[in-house]
Amino acid sequence: MSFSGDVKEELKKKIPQARHCMIAELAGVISMCGKIENKNGNLRLIIQTENIIVARKCFTLIKKTYSIDNVVSVKRSKSFCIYTIIIENDKDLKKILSATKLIDKDGNLSYDLTPVSKMVVQKDCCKRAFIRGCFMVSGSISDPNKSYHFEVVCNTTDKANYLKECMAYFQIDAKIVERKKHYVVYIKEGSEIVNILNVMEAHIALLELENVLILKGMRNTVNRKVNCETANLNKTVSAAVKQIEDIKFIDDKIGLDKLPANLEIIARLRLQNSDASLKELGEMLDPKVGKSGVNHRLRKISEIAEELQANQKWRKL
Repeated sequence: MSFSGDVKEELKKKIPQARHCMIAELAGVISMCGKIENKNGNLRLIIQTENIIVARKCFTLIKKTYSIDNVVSVKRSKSFCIYTIIIENDKDLKKILSATKLIDKDGNLSYDLTPVSKMVVQKDCCKRAFIRGCFMVSGSISDPNKSYHFEVVCNTTDKANYLKECMAYFQIDAKIVERKKHYVVYIKEGSEIVNILNVMEAHIALLELENVLILKGMRNTVNRKVNCETANLNKTVSAAVKQIEDIKFIDDKIGLDKLPANLEIIARLRLQNSDASLKELGEMLDPKVGKSGVNHRLRKISEIAEELQANQKWRKL
């Protein structure tokens, strides 16, 4: 099962204790995957999904909230199944639509199934439940080992904005993008996805994602350190190669014995210890000299080599 499937499997088991939260979650479900159909002058509510996990959650919410023995029908094809819940009893239908705020106080129906009132998500816990319901039926989350992406696909801008407002209440900065006549509410920051999982109370998935974030952070830190150390090593090696070239040039032109004693000693040590660091060279001297002292002497040697090279060029001219 995918990470997204694992999250939904976890959320399927999350049944709110309070009835108002069950109603809020059901409002999210119906808003995202429900439709109102007029059959022979009678309205009926149809909830359809290809996900058996979602179908079971819808069935449970309707039964527990309204004590309605709804029936889930299954239509199978070669590649997938469609699970359908139909509520056509007029009394049951009005009860559900009224509670989920899909009809107003005058009985006017929101045919696109956008909640007509924020009363359904008035409490914190109800906002959590509504977001959970929306994600269950119309959302997905990528494998955090590959990328960070959370989204819920809505069929109208009103639904997308309604959901975005609920998420903003929990300081989650979701964005909306239009995609093939749909409106996608999405998050791409790993830390924000951790927050939305916490809001939906998917705590097992949250811990798994946090572990991935920690491991990736550790890898990035190690990589940065290795890259930094590699760069420093390359710099040290390049400097040592240049120093040895200068020393050999001086030895060839005038001889190292013509250098001041302190420079001759460090020059010979460098030739004998080509891979030694400045600190290590300094510790070989008697008395010992610090890194800055060794660096100063090697710079003086380079200056002498440059002067000899300049004089050589001048004589050629």
